[in-house]
Amino acid sequence: MSMPANTSLGQADYIEHFARNHYYDRIFKYDAVKILPGEYYIANQDMVLVTVLGSCVTACIRDRDTGMGGMNHFMLAEGGEGLVGASARYGVYAMEILINHLLKLGARRSSLEAKVFGGGRVLSSLSGAMIGERNASFVINYLNTEQIPVLASDLLDVFPRKVYFFPHNGRVLVKRLTSLHNDTLARREREYAERLNGAPIAGAVELF
Repeated sequence: MSMPANTSLGQADYIEHFARNHYYDRIFKYDAVKILPGEYYIANQDMVLVTVLGSCVTACIRDRDTGMGGMNHFMLAEGGEGLVGASARYGVYAMEILINHLLKLGARRSSLEAKVFGGGRVLSSLSGAMIGERNASFVINYLNTEQIPVLASDLLDVFPRKVYFFPHNGRVLVKRLTSLHNDTLARREREYAERLNGAPIAGAVELF
């Protein structure tokens, strides 16, 4: 079943979830934005979008003709099955807000393409619910349903990932964090999972 653009999204939706953590990346020498769980960002200039993923997933979506693109960072709430179940509605919302904002800024749906990452089994407290697996399955199924081609993916396994997305040319760099010595990522994802479950429904570097 196709899920068309959600016309009920208001300006407050875009503002609330739009990432605000801007900085200058001295390694790549680019202006950059860091996307945290539940956030997204759209770039229509040459810059880099960055996120760190555990069991969450990110969809890097761009208009191949204009070079405009965006990144989100989300997970499904615990419980619920299927693409349109209560749990998956959070994923649908995260995908719709990104795609709708791209279209609102002039992207063409027929020109959209995606690369997807994350879904690692890194949170022991959530592993029984197979959160990473469900997130990975959801994002692939959603994009297939919307007929947005997935050009590359790096999903599942047991490690966190740091993802760098350059929307202007579509390049993505993924660093697998095989030795993460702090609990910042785990804490962020646990807090994000708790917000979802309590809220009302509304290593090596690889080039992709």
